[in-house]
Amino acid sequence: MNFGLSDEQEMIVSTVRDFVEREIYPYEAEVERTGEVPAEIAQEIKRKVIDLGFYACNFPEEVGGAGLGHVDFALVERELGRGSMALTHFFGRPQNILMACEGDQKERYLLPAVRGERMDALAMTEPEAGSDVRGMACTARRDGGDWVVDGTKHFISGADHADFFIVFVATGVDDTPKGPKKRITCFLVDRGHPGFTVRDGYRSVSHRGYKNCILEFDDCRLSDAQVLGAVDGGFEVMNTWLYATRITVATMSVGRARRVFDHALNYAAERKQFGQQIGKFQGVSFQIADMITEIDAADWLTLASAWRLDQGLPANREIASAKLYATEMLARVTDATLQLHGGMGLMDDYPIERFWRDARVERIWDGTSEIQRHIISRDLLRPLGA
Repeated sequence: MNFGLSDEQEMIVSTVRDFVEREIYPYEAEVERTGEVPAEIAQEIKRKVIDLGFYACNFPEEVGGAGLGHVDFALVERELGRGSMALTHFFGRPQNILMACEGDQKERYLLPAVRGERMDALAMTEPEAGSDVRGMACTARRDGGDWVVDGTKHFISGADHADFFIVFVATGVDDTPKGPKKRITCFLVDRGHPGFTVRDGYRSVSHRGYKNCILEFDDCRLSDAQVLGAVDGGFEVMNTWLYATRITVATMSVGRARRVFDHALNYAAERKQFGQQIGKFQGVSFQIADMITEIDAADWLTLASAWRLDQGLPANREIASAKLYATEMLARVTDATLQLHGGMGLMDDYPIERFWRDARVERIWDGTSEIQRHIISRDLLRPLGA
């Protein structure tokens, strides 16, 4: 494995970082204050990304994407992690699961998403089914030639801007030696479809302006043409396409940690107490050393898991390790940085308190830290019969 970046990868990093600094940073304070991304700013960001050639860069060239590999895309996400998620959302990275589209679905969903004409949102989580995906109560039953969907999804990120939704629903139950086991099917559902409502979700302290929504299905009739993948094949679709979402969380955590660290480093070099810069005190300098060591470790752990995917190697455990370590590292770095800033770290005159709040959700979504530990330990113990 080559630990250095190629010239092309260096270009990707510098291009995306420059974009974030020029096009994202200037609007962050307004979004933080209002909790909204003005429509004109969202469309301007999207237009500039399309002109830059980075929209849907995680999709292959044959469908109109930039065809970036997993490591290259991880570098993109790492740099986007430096900016407000509410704003970088419009940088445009549709769900890779859309590559499972077949026939007319490609023209209706896949290609418009890649071109930036339609935006998608992924819907799995329910009030009683978070980490326990098979516990979902949102169901679809056969009625004639259609499916009738009833139930609720919540915590659906980006749903306020989505034109269509990738929804996982229970479509049956199998009796197994370990008890009932639900079958899951994935559906493509357009905003405004009869029986389907999108409404405002909860107010979150993390990532203001990047909203979650509640989806309600009430006798919502869907055709077989709206099934993504095979009927009862939802888990196969998940396992084929959704593994990389955890890498995204990990890489963005690394990028955000590096931005936070820059604040910590500069403050330690400039702030004076007792006649000298606080960075000269061992209690501070050792924290600086620990922070950069952990950031670098998370960075390489994350890139290594993406590299394994590029090589066609199993990477489930490595991805879980990256997601676990990077998100918990971000929590430690943001907390230490706030502590270095003292009372001012909690004031909104500085962005530190925002970074601190935003960091909290990373250990929850896309699989909690506990779920990642379960994945890691299961991968290690199963071959030994434990």
